[in-house]
Amino acid sequence: MGVNSDQEKRAIFLAAVCGQTYAQFNHPDGFFVVPANYTVADVIEAKSITGVWERFGFILDAPQEIVIAFRGTSSTGNWISDVIASQRSFKYVKEPCLTHRGFTGIYASARSQVMSALSRMSPDKTLYVTGHSLGAALATLCAIDVAANTRFASPILFTYGSPRVGDPAFAKVFPKYVRSSWRTCNLFDVVTHAPPPVYKLPKRDKKYYYSHVPASSPLTFQNGSIGGNHVISSYFAELSKLQPQFAELMCLANPGFCPIATEPKQEE
Repeated sequence: MGVNSDQEKRAIFLAAVCGQTYAQFNHPDGFFVVPANYTVADVIEAKSITGVWERFGFILDAPQEIVIAFRGTSSTGNWISDVIASQRSFKYVKEPCLTHRGFTGIYASARSQVMSALSRMSPDKTLYVTGHSLGAALATLCAIDVAANTRFASPILFTYGSPRVGDPAFAKVFPKYVRSSWRTCNLFDVVTHAPPPVYKLPKRDKKYYYSHVPASSPLTFQNGSIGGNHVISSYFAELSKLQPQFAELMCLANPGFCPIATEPKQEE
């Protein structure tokens, strides 16, 4: 799927939005920078893999559009290796398919809140769904669910550093519902290669099969560490090279909105 300049600008903007999901999580009061002309329609709370209710993103409203943004996790390694990637039935579409048990559980805990918020908003607006890392998986589940079950029949999905989310049947049915989807992946980002296409639980015989949803927008950057190749600030910096003037003006117009490239404090 080709990417035009408007899509590049949208990818840069939504990468910055994803950066703010981490700011929201890390701030004691959930504060984050809302870009000009947007307002906060809702704060998303979800039950994490460890069973704790946490801030997991937000919904922004603007005159022409709505943005649902999901947060990832602040470490690259642990959540991939520790979460047993078994699968469960994805019950929000009529076609039989399976999705990652951990990701689907988190999304399911936030679902009623997201759906309730959307029911109060105008379906005439363009709906964007976005997320980075674990948040990219949640955004993927949200986009197909929203397309299948709300008045927002044509959500547009932009993800960054997404793991695989479901089985081949899920990947096949996904574009029937979500017709506009950009999965930005750094080929040197380990998260984008997990779970593996064939996943076997430790000490068990059962196998689970995973496929990426379309459509891929590959990047290639190496920042010298597992975390550096995965963090949203690295994705933002790389994407900004595509439209440097746009990125610079956006950052100037919205102080504190753009992710700053720093050496990530992440578990490797």
